[in-house]
Amino acid sequence: MSRYLIKPSTLKGELVVPPSKSHTLRALYFALMAKGVSQIRGYLPSPDTHAMIRALRLFGAIVDVSNTELKVDGLGGKVQPAEDVIDCGNSGQVLRFMGAFASLIPSYTVFTGDASIRHNRPLKPMLDGLTQLGAMAVSTRDDGYAPMIIRGPWTGSKATISGEDSQPISGILMAASFGAHPIELHVTNPGEKPWIELTLHWFDKFKIPYANENYHRYAIQGGAKIEHFSYTVPGDFSTAAFPIAAALLTHSEVTLYPIDMNDPQGDKAIIPLLQQMGARFEIDAAQKTLTVKKGGTLRGCLIDCNDFVDALPILAVLGCFAEGETEIVNATIARKKESDRIHSIATELKKMGADIEEREDGLLIRQSKLKGATLQTYHDHRLVLSLSVAALAASDESIIEGVKAAEKTYPNFLEDFTALGAKIEAIS
Repeated sequence: MSRYLIKPSTLKGELVVPPSKSHTLRALYFALMAKGVSQIRGYLPSPDTHAMIRALRLFGAIVDVSNTELKVDGLGGKVQPAEDVIDCGNSGQVLRFMGAFASLIPSYTVFTGDASIRHNRPLKPMLDGLTQLGAMAVSTRDDGYAPMIIRGPWTGSKATISGEDSQPISGILMAASFGAHPIELHVTNPGEKPWIELTLHWFDKFKIPYANENYHRYAIQGGAKIEHFSYTVPGDFSTAAFPIAAALLTHSEVTLYPIDMNDPQGDKAIIPLLQQMGARFEIDAAQKTLTVKKGGTLRGCLIDCNDFVDALPILAVLGCFAEGETEIVNATIARKKESDRIHSIATELKKMGADIEEREDGLLIRQSKLKGATLQTYHDHRLVLSLSVAALAASDESIIEGVKAAEKTYPNFLEDFTALGAKIEAIS
């Protein structure tokens, strides 16, 4: 299966939202450092998850994998050298989280990954921070990208790094919590703040002390000791955006669960944003359900996307169907994800007839009537999912190339959407 043939569709029914990738990977990280066997139930069976599991095993953890849960016999804080090179696959989180972790260890660790990791996922902020903290942290080609070599331990106590991308911040903070001595991390231009909150939510879970001064300065004591835990991964708001958008654009009623509006995931902000644009939802907090209701008319607006920048591609699709203009701003970091998402989504939506203008930090979209087209996805899961949603609401059939990338966050996309009535056919 390498392509989807998608025809205009109407949807109806209920859908279980895939588990959160970001929570899954953080749960694995803390299970690595915990004493005893931790259970992670309802995890996301993503290539990123499997890359993280490989990394944990190479660092000495024992990981038992079943269809429903992961059991991790952790290190109890006793870090040890990696057995082999760490292949991060397509995962920026594995690269940044485990790269920072490796800087605690007084031995060399080599990290690599796929073409996106080696050419589009910048490492300079993290390399700068780890170097200031006394570790060796270098890009093998001296270009600020993987492959990279890390050697610890930390001898310094202060670092200042750029914070447009949240992952290096989270990686250093998590490593620091288990480090040998207190550190201060100063951050210029902090962005993607809800993803930092997600990391600090895990600190709170284990009562790991920290200070956070408006995302510009963090103080971490180090020396954390945590016990094994049991955890059930919640639904992923980033992924829920796609069936929500599909229901809105095909004028369908669909119920999604579990949707926990109390979870700290930043992409939950897309729910009130869409309500502001005119979407109608029925939210049951007790049952953790969200139902997309028929009858709403979307209106364009100005969207500061930085707190939920992963939603940029699907917001661009929604903008094509919203009355007036939709302007997405403060999303420059979207150019440094699995693809240059600002450029790639604009390029592909133009093939469908979209009136869309690329800006340095975002997009300007005017209401457009989309037609079917053959669309590229740039090995980017959010492009596969966003363009598939656009195709469901287009005037005729589309072909989506490179659909395997969707497995990164939505491995059951085809089965789930066809069960709702979407006319999607996998073709070779």
